Amino acid sequence: MAEPWRDRARRAVEWNWRLRSVGDPRPHYVICGKDALAYYVARALLESELPAGGARVTVVVPERYRSNGPDVAGLRGLRVVRSDRLDVATFEAAGLAGATGLALLHQDDVGNLHAALCAQAVDQRVRQVLRMFNGTLADGVRKLLKAPVEVLSDAEMAAPAFVAAALNEVDPSSFQHRDKTLRVARRADVRPQDVVCALAHLSEAQGVELLPAEQAGADLVLAEATGQPPGTEVAARRLVRARRRRRPVTVVMGAVRGFATRKIGIAVMLVLALIAVLGALISRAEDVSPLEALYLTLVTTLSGADPDTTKAADAQIMQVVLNLAGLALIPLITAVVVDGIVNARLALHTGRLQPARVGHVVVIGLGNVGTRVVAQLREYDVEVVAIDKDPEPRGAALARQLEVPLIVGDAALPETLAAASVADCQALVVASTDDVANLEAALAARDLRADLRVVLRLFDGDFAERVEETFALGVSRSVSYLAAPAFIGALTERAVISTIPVDRHALPVAEVPVAPGSELDGRPLDVVNRDGQVRLIARTPAGGAKTIWWKDLDPRQVIFAGDRLTVVARRRGLDWLTRQCAPPAPGRMPTPHGHVGSTPRPEPVLPAAVPDSLPTPTVGQVAVPAPGAAHPMPTPSSPVDGAVPPSRDGGTRVDD
Repeated sequence: MAEPWRDRARRAVEWNWRLRSVGDPRPHYVICGKDALAYYVARALLESELPAGGARVTVVVPERYRSNGPDVAGLRGLRVVRSDRLDVATFEAAGLAGATGLALLHQDDVGNLHAALCAQAVDQRVRQVLRMFNGTLADGVRKLLKAPVEVLSDAEMAAPAFVAAALNEVDPSSFQHRDKTLRVARRADVRPQDVVCALAHLSEAQGVELLPAEQAGADLVLAEATGQPPGTEVAARRLVRARRRRRPVTVVMGAVRGFATRKIGIAVMLVLALIAVLGALISRAEDVSPLEALYLTLVTTLSGADPDTTKAADAQIMQVVLNLAGLALIPLITAVVVDGIVNARLALHTGRLQPARVGHVVVIGLGNVGTRVVAQLREYDVEVVAIDKDPEPRGAALARQLEVPLIVGDAALPETLAAASVADCQALVVASTDDVANLEAALAARDLRADLRVVLRLFDGDFAERVEETFALGVSRSVSYLAAPAFIGALTERAVISTIPVDRHALPVAEVPVAPGSELDGRPLDVVNRDGQVRLIARTPAGGAKTIWWKDLDPRQVIFAGDRLTVVARRRGLDWLTRQCAPPAPGRMPTPHGHVGSTPRPEPVLPAAVPDSLPTPTVGQVAVPAPGAAHPMPTPSSPVDGAVPPSRDGGTRVDD
């Protein structure tokens, strides 16, 4: 009887033979990752309607893993390879040879670099997109790898959105394209002649309307940068000025209050009050001046006095009580000093010895995103306090360099939040990698202050929307969703210039070339704009001519092969435009197009608008053709365990 793993290997070989991409015109992408970023990239590739009829996607995930957000292996229509190591054998099992692109999306810079080198050994021509946090290492990778490579940082892309939300401003997204610099702004903050296009109409009743047809009524616009600082910079300057006007006495008193414990402080205050009352009585009984009474009281309290039996009985009683108070005061002073020193040492070790602050920003979690947020806030000179459970998180070195206090502790505990003066802060940015911990910290902060502005990082989109509706915790952001369009653009070789986050949506800005014989070759420019989907902002004529921007675009101008169209679009709209600008399919004769005034062709139909928000849509199932069919794909209900037998030290397993 054959061993079970031999049976699994035999079935895997048969499936791999049936899944060979012989003659399959669809591009093949391999994605290595297990978190939300890998999920959104894989989902977008599966849903994309590329000119060749879609894409084939293979995902490489560890054998056993826990996903904090949506599970990439649960998507239907893709091939799953399970392996704990990204080595040559794993990439061969994933069919990397001849693939169109490889995305290495683990949160491990060195691990992604090692995987890129192994992938280069399998296929030097495959396009690689790496996720990296370390900018210096990323520059070295671009020079080291022989394969075409793009290195991106999701934290760097998403940090401006968190900073803007913390300062109650729009995202300060700005990018340079050709000879102009464009930025996102509120319509009221820019001149009408600088408005490039409308991005969104924001209303509480209807929510967010992206790329609206009514340009004049939009609240958020894309505008040309003309030297005016963005709203986030203006808000940061206002915050800095307010901080300079703080009362220093309040800060000192707050530090004194935190020096000793409450019980010792109460005991000291009671003894001092008793001494003051007795001193006043001595002053009246002895008929001396206030200064002489103070002298007699201090001498009697601290050193005692010679007994005098000739004194009146009440004076003798007060003298005895003062001596007893002195005996109690000296140990209390010693206890205050010792307790203060011990507390100071512990507080310095954990970062809890902090003066009271007002108008600062508290950042919870010094991981990739939290570190970027802290760095950008300090660039604006905004005072920041950081909280993390780990004494040495990823951003600890940068925090020390920027002189940002780091409080070590659980952010869900009231004492940790109180040490960071959360009740008096401008905003709270919760950016750790655990959804449950983030929610606990946000709710604990709201208990301290009901109107606190909270910027919450959540991986699961549906969970984030329900949290916003139920708890009214302010703004929630998904780093992976904000960064996914840039990774998809780099993987598919689309010229994604920038990604504009709007609420919980992302609008990519891309430059799409027009191929000869494509659907748009010979059509007027007005067919490019689609309300709610695509907005044309510039056209670069073929031959390297000067770019024509929105002010000078004539909708009657004809599009020629070689032109490059710069657009702001939703993901579905960008897919549609890419198909319209792609060359004709093999075997299809190009149709000659007339110029403006000739008989127009039937208008290409844009697919129905699909919301780009975070809730996961249902992906269509993939049918399983009979053996011998052109491109069969096994259903998720028929898993295949392994072209390579599993091993204890991290084998490779294939699920189709």
